Amino acid sequence: MHNRAWGLWTDLYELTMAAAYFVNGVREEATFELFVRALPPQRRFLITAGLQQGLEFLGQVGFTGDDVAFLRRQQVFKHVSPEFFEYLLGFRFTGEVRAMPEGTLAFADEPLIRVTAPIIEAQIVETFLLSTIGFQTMIASKAARVVAAAQGRDVVEFGTRRAHGFEAGIHAARAAYIGGCSGTSNVEAGRRFGIPIFGTLAHSFVMAFDNEMDAFRAFLRVFPDTATLLVDTYNTLDAVESLAHRFGRGVPAVRLDSGELEPLSKQVRRVLDAHGMSETRIFVSGDLNEHRITELLAAGAPIDGFGVGTELATSADAPTLGVVYKLVSIGGHGRIKLSEDKATYPHAKQVWRHVAYDGDLVTRADETAPGDDYQPLLEQVMTHGEPTGITPSLEAARRRAAEELRRLPAAAQYPVKFSRQLERDRMELARETHKQRAAVG
Repeated sequence: MHNRAWGLWTDLYELTMAAAYFVNGVREEATFELFVRALPPQRRFLITAGLQQGLEFLGQVGFTGDDVAFLRRQQVFKHVSPEFFEYLLGFRFTGEVRAMPEGTLAFADEPLIRVTAPIIEAQIVETFLLSTIGFQTMIASKAARVVAAAQGRDVVEFGTRRAHGFEAGIHAARAAYIGGCSGTSNVEAGRRFGIPIFGTLAHSFVMAFDNEMDAFRAFLRVFPDTATLLVDTYNTLDAVESLAHRFGRGVPAVRLDSGELEPLSKQVRRVLDAHGMSETRIFVSGDLNEHRITELLAAGAPIDGFGVGTELATSADAPTLGVVYKLVSIGGHGRIKLSEDKATYPHAKQVWRHVAYDGDLVTRADETAPGDDYQPLLEQVMTHGEPTGITPSLEAARRRAAEELRRLPAAAQYPVKFSRQLERDRMELARETHKQRAAVG
């Protein structure tokens, strides 16, 4: 996070609602929950990510004098009282946050984060939380699928050059690491988050020399222990044969980035083994995803590692995650939405997971545990606008994701149920809402 106030990193309607709350004296404490209504296609689970950046934002969000001056100039705010802008100048988040730790398995309709704060504060932070949590959770979930397909082989995130902006690439690398990738090609992500960084070389390096072997010799001279040589600039098998004859066991790895990867990898492996280069690894890249990796390995392709770019950093098959941030209570009173296909449950909630991973139960936050064999997932991570204790490390999030995926049953759909109390609350509140609407009508 950069050293700035962040207050304008939101949608306009958050600020117009905030102004209307302020002018009309609506200041009650409210609870909002961030969740996903439905999993994207071909997804059985989500891996939560992005909480660290969300908490950093909440700890820093505010408005500078320039921010407030900009808002004052907007025509939409011409009827807003000066006191609101004075309020913004002293704005900070003072609320409480409970959240699933990063790396937690999550499913549809389960709150990933619960924010309780004065309603203006809770409203203004909506956009950033949705963007940050939604994006990183989407990428971590995609990464977990790709890593599972690789069956223990290394998967390196290569996607920054195809990400939707460099900052997106940095956080995609972070999320992919939580989801199980071995590392990233993004150097800034490595510096910022401590993620292992990996790289090979480009076709341009090979083409910069008069012949291919000169290029390989030059690169091996500088990187004798780590070089991964790209062998498909001209003729892949000719390049591998020449490498084997001239450098033998001095080649740590070769990379295939085009062509029919399954037969090519088998041919390359035969050439390498014939020259005693059994330690030379074969690394492949080029429009890979979990389905292509599964096909390659099922066909017996002798591949040691994968570089996955576009499909991973953009979650290309499911490039958006339908995260929502809904008001569930204000002033101690439950609130629900009754829209068709978008109805919600009232009140602050807790998610309980059975220790045998045979289902989750969503309850009111004030309900007791459904049994000794259930564990709560939403943990207190912020109180009075300050972090509570030490946030788990990125490595801890990565380990958590791996362990939870290991314990996830193979069944097609993981069951999530709501407590009887929540079901009753929703029915009662729906009846009351219909009565009030009828009376007004």
